[in-house]
Amino acid sequence: MQILSGPNWAGAKPSSSSSALAPAQSALPLPLSLSLIAVQMLRGPAAALLRRLAPRVSGGGCGGATRRRLPIPIAPSLLARFSSAPTTSSSSPPPSSSAAGRDEDAEDEELPTLSNSDAGAPLSISVDRSGLYNPPEHSHEPSSDSELVKHLKSIIKFRSGPISVAEYMEEVLTNPQSGFYINRDVFGESGDFITSPEVSQMFGEMVGVWAMCLWEQMGQPEKVNLVELGPGRGTLLADLLRGSAKFANFTKALNINLVECSPTLQKIQYNTLKCEDELVDDGKRTVSKLCGTPVCWHASLEQVPSGSPTIIIAHEFYDALPIHQFQKASRGWCEKMVDLAEDSSFRFVLSPHPTASLIYLSKRCGWASSEELEKVEHIEVCPKGMELTEQIADRISSDGGGALIIDYGKNGIVSDSLQAIRKHKFVHILDDPGSADLSAYVDFASIRHSALEASDDISVHGPMTQSQFLGSLGINFRVEALLQNCTEEQAESLRTGYWRLVGDGEAPFWEGPEDQTPIGMGTRYLAMAIVNKKQGTPVPFE
Repeated sequence: MQILSGPNWAGAKPSSSSSALAPAQSALPLPLSLSLIAVQMLRGPAAALLRRLAPRVSGGGCGGATRRRLPIPIAPSLLARFSSAPTTSSSSPPPSSSAAGRDEDAEDEELPTLSNSDAGAPLSISVDRSGLYNPPEHSHEPSSDSELVKHLKSIIKFRSGPISVAEYMEEVLTNPQSGFYINRDVFGESGDFITSPEVSQMFGEMVGVWAMCLWEQMGQPEKVNLVELGPGRGTLLADLLRGSAKFANFTKALNINLVECSPTLQKIQYNTLKCEDELVDDGKRTVSKLCGTPVCWHASLEQVPSGSPTIIIAHEFYDALPIHQFQKASRGWCEKMVDLAEDSSFRFVLSPHPTASLIYLSKRCGWASSEELEKVEHIEVCPKGMELTEQIADRISSDGGGALIIDYGKNGIVSDSLQAIRKHKFVHILDDPGSADLSAYVDFASIRHSALEASDDISVHGPMTQSQFLGSLGINFRVEALLQNCTEEQAESLRTGYWRLVGDGEAPFWEGPEDQTPIGMGTRYLAMAIVNKKQGTPVPFE
């Protein structure tokens, strides 16, 4: 995801030569005083692996469903807690198309509230059949609405009421026919946003160092399920495999499992990983020619075979999971919904009655302090994120291994962060559904609590910033090694990629167009690990 704002790193402007970046006291110093940590890592397992990585710049990435847990019935005391206590009313404006519009603390304009008559009688169903043969709203005139917009409107009309933000988000992103992720390549400069693996090959290589260190802590098992959730183009995994090609025992142990719902992206991943189909005794299998590793695709984590130690990578996956939004009103916490206005456009409204998702709001509030709750007027809750984390914890508890989660977010309650990005620019969330990416800040505190409550056999580490994570694994030494064996164009790309991965705000050394100034992701993105307790503390969370 593009990062559009933030303070600058202090530092001198480096020259364009390949020696402009020194490991410790360079023109691009490692943020947060990580040079000492990185030097100490030279004596550790990560550094030993790092020194053996492929010394050249690669072509990929340089420059440029879960188990359902049914909610329990909502107790009267819970309803009283969230529906009766009078509070100060506050509501939400349509998101701004500017970066400032994404500020979580921005105040919202007042949202309309559905009346009881709009919601229908709670204990009976009345069906109006008068329009079946000649519906007044039906017209044979051509409509400019997309198929997804028609589908969303039909759901709201059929229910005679609004849908949750979570349902809207799920339809917009993963509708089987028209979802944003389903039939297109949305990544990279020509897409709608850029992710860290597309910025530089070094990101996938550092994740590979982390995975190999975890494999060693697991006792170097002969068979490991390497799982990536939402692999995008497959760039991260391709760089991981290229970087670890020298470690034959590690790559030989891998069985790659990609959790991907988009047929279009599956084909791109197949090509990125240099896959070929082979005939075997029991039929056919797909193998990545990058290192001879078998590859399988699945629609959900549940479908990934169990019984073997598992390493799970979830990079920018949680941020796209559907969220429920709640707003504090005069009658208590109300869920924010998506409805149709009189002109048939989409609008936000507040539900007049308690909704089933209040159970998740109650659970999330139970993990927060009263001081934290008093400061917020809006709360975002991600039930699917909670359920996915429980699945991950259960898998790691039973099979061993660990999971690495990297995403942009907060280590606490997320207030009002839902955003839409189209062609690298923020747009209104309800504008032309299906044409823009929807995502929200990840609540890392919720992930931690969900994992710890799911199993006593796992431990959770972090979050730490992406800058700390990559720096502790030795990315500054890695970029120095690559700069010794590349063209000047590649060197400039490496320096830019390095800044985007670990920097904070606009790069001070940029000499190109202002609208293309590299923006650092180093402090906006966080890294967290969930591992089996038997393996100890994972690198670099010691």
